[in-house]
Amino acid sequence: MSALIQGLAASASAAASPTLFEHVRLIDGTGAPARTDMAVLVEDGKIVSVTPSAQAPSVAGARVVNLAGQTMIPGLISDHSHVGLVSGTTTGSANFTRDNILGQLRQFEQYGVTTVVALGVTKSPLFDDLRREQHAGLNPGADLFGVDQGIGVPDGAPPVGMMHVDDSQVLRPVTPQEARADVDKMAAEGTDLVKIWVDNFKNGVPGKPGLPVMKPEITQAVITRSHEENLRVAAHIHDLHYAKELVGQHADILAHGVRDQPVDSALINAMKAGGVWYIPTISLDESVYLFAQNPELLNDPELTRGLSPALRAEFADPVWRQKTLSDPLADAARKAVAMNQKNLVILIRAGVNVGFGTDSGATPLRIPGFAEHRELRLIVGAGLTPSEAIHLATGQAAALMHLTDRGIIAPGKRADLVILKADPTYDITAVDQIVSVWHGGEQATGVR
Repeated sequence: MSALIQGLAASASAAASPTLFEHVRLIDGTGAPARTDMAVLVEDGKIVSVTPSAQAPSVAGARVVNLAGQTMIPGLISDHSHVGLVSGTTTGSANFTRDNILGQLRQFEQYGVTTVVALGVTKSPLFDDLRREQHAGLNPGADLFGVDQGIGVPDGAPPVGMMHVDDSQVLRPVTPQEARADVDKMAAEGTDLVKIWVDNFKNGVPGKPGLPVMKPEITQAVITRSHEENLRVAAHIHDLHYAKELVGQHADILAHGVRDQPVDSALINAMKAGGVWYIPTISLDESVYLFAQNPELLNDPELTRGLSPALRAEFADPVWRQKTLSDPLADAARKAVAMNQKNLVILIRAGVNVGFGTDSGATPLRIPGFAEHRELRLIVGAGLTPSEAIHLATGQAAALMHLTDRGIIAPGKRADLVILKADPTYDITAVDQIVSVWHGGEQATGVR
């Protein structure tokens, strides 16, 4: 297997040739205004130069791609997704297979998501093998980072009854000593982050019984030991109370938005003082009711190309739609979306570090790639500009993961590029109009 992988890598390297993209409208991922009639030279998977087209370098043997009238943005980056949890309408451990995960990574890439961070509920060594292979560009699909297993609560989050995961995918310590040992296990496996679930999973539904919540002594043991291992901690939260508790214990990333009430100055000040990052994942709650409420989406090619036959049949079923919309969770989810959008704007304007993610792949309703496009719409619907939304999903998302080699179109960066037919700074739905995706300087297959 090792010789085969080395051979594939050598073949990919030999196939690379310089590519000059010219006459393109450029959104570079830094948050700067779009620039028109630009040229981007790519060689050996990296961006060599970014200049006005009139000043483009002449490179012998380069293929020239005329992108007049089109827009180039960096490949999108999801700081919070999952892989290998779902297949069709099912969720569970049986779905954590090589073929299923690679299929999901290809789907992400087809939607212009070229880097994915799987925040837990994974199995070693398969996840670790695939992470190394995607880093080396040995398989089609998005590059893969993430969390080995993650740390949950016995009989609590993430709920076994909902996700059907086994002990190989989630560690559930009952003492601080066990928690520290679990962090050591994840560190030895090469995890990029440590994930903890701190939430009762009531999800804003009045009267719903809550699950057991991780005890503060466990969360503190995890955070302290993670920092000793030079690992950062991403925390699953829903409510303001838990957000404050985790930030107070020096968690590094809030992996979901606060959705029960407005954020306050105490949380904002603590997040800024601690350099804590925030991932709103607004589309998570929208997915609860979106497909039941809007059956016409089944006619939208942007959705249907990401649907399995089983999921398409479910969305088309009027009985399923009625049951979904009559569930109290649907109304709670609508309120959560509105609160999440409100809090996002408050935090952005206050100067808190905000990344990008969706929790795509955690349930069948959170569709890889499609969820990221919905998230961009919801961010703009919250009151941010399309340019700000794209900045969150590219340069900011890379910064959250300390990925200095991507997320921005600039010399020396990875050539992870998405070519759009229209200008998303005028209408964010232009992100749906993908002409091509270039990953590490090579054109991805199967796009459109």
